[in-house]
Amino acid sequence: MSERQVDDRHLDGKVVAVAGATGPAGRATLRRLTTAGATVIAADIDGRALDNALEAIRLTVPEAKISSQVIDLLDPQEVHDWADHLEGEHGHVDGLFHLVGGWRGSKTFFDSRIDDWDFLHDRVVRTLQHTSLAFQPALVRSEAGRYAMISAAAAHKPTAGGAAYAAAKAATEAWTLAMADSFVKETTAPDGVPTAAAAILVIKALVTPEMRAEKPDAKFAGFTDTADLADALAALWDRPAAELNGQHLWLTAR
Repeated sequence: MSERQVDDRHLDGKVVAVAGATGPAGRATLRRLTTAGATVIAADIDGRALDNALEAIRLTVPEAKISSQVIDLLDPQEVHDWADHLEGEHGHVDGLFHLVGGWRGSKTFFDSRIDDWDFLHDRVVRTLQHTSLAFQPALVRSEAGRYAMISAAAAHKPTAGGAAYAAAKAATEAWTLAMADSFVKETTAPDGVPTAAAAILVIKALVTPEMRAEKPDAKFAGFTDTADLADALAALWDRPAAELNGQHLWLTAR
């Protein structure tokens, strides 16, 4: 399956920030969101990678409304300032997609390294804590706020050698579910029905068009195409917040 563009504008008027925008999932998501008409702010710590990502988007989506922000997601004040700036500049923020990835593992449980947990705690857990805390107030105030993270099937069925990775993903799921509960309890809607939602998209692993081209005979069983992940993220506004909030959306077999 190849990356594809869908000719619709159902996200016109939406302002969406994408953290971890330069990886394969991020690039596919930038393309999908801009094609759908959203105003997109791509964030990453690597300025050169951001420039390359935006250049690619502008070549394939000439009408794209996209900008970039170099940011250290491990600096909580920097992330809070970024969230405040975006809401002040645009008047509202309607989405934050946390696409920061990372994996560490070992051959056996006994070989598991606490250093791997330290790495994943910072890269996977801490960055998500910072984006969720920083953007939660703006998403509550949005008419249709959406927060999404990418989890892994491993969090629900850990393997012996994947203890650190599974634990990190499980921690981010729990944190995101707590955020979902906050959207219910802190809604500003007059009728008390939440307008914001936090969702967890669950995959086994991602596959890109380049990976398929390099290994045309490989089946990549259970893998999720980056284009399909991007479609799922863009579709989060197609469902009512109350129906979506706190849900696990499985993009691989359970």
